[in-house]
Amino acid sequence: MFREKKQILILVTAAAAFGGFVLFCYMPMSRKLSIVKSARADQNLIVAKGISDSEQLSLFTEQLHKLRNKLDNYEANIPKQRDLGSFLKKIAELMDSYNLIEQVIEPLEDMKISGLACIPVNMGCKGKLNDIFQFYEKLQDLDRQIRIKQVKLKNGNDFSGEVKMETEIIIYYRTQAG
Repeated sequence: MFREKKQILILVTAAAAFGGFVLFCYMPMSRKLSIVKSARADQNLIVAKGISDSEQLSLFTEQLHKLRNKLDNYEANIPKQRDLGSFLKKIAELMDSYNLIEQVIEPLEDMKISGLACIPVNMGCKGKLNDIFQFYEKLQDLDRQIRIKQVKLKNGNDFSGEVKMETEIIIYYRTQAG
């Protein structure tokens, strides 16, 4: 009987030691391990986001550089003198180069606003739609800042494929005060 009590005591002691180990060592370490795994996953996510952001930063830097160049070109394309005649001649030559006929280029009265002057210009012509679109593309590339305010395209009644275009553009230049 003493031997049975001794074996039971050993089993109870072993069970208590095992239970104590599980309760006081294994479970806290398991919780800490899960916290460490979670923190590591968060850090990996932050690192991945940092890598992604650094890749986007180079794209944003490139976009900023392009926008700064556009801004520099914008300022350079607003001349200090009116010089309207030569610019309207360039527009007429551009229309001629795309075989646009029935050309009308009519400047209207200047408007002056805080250092800038705006010259509205009514333009009209007739030609193939593709030629008119190419004309607009080249018009934007001219060495003077303009804004296309309004465009009207009308198909001809004779079904010849020609389109009549009426446009109002604004040409800018700096005034002496600006």
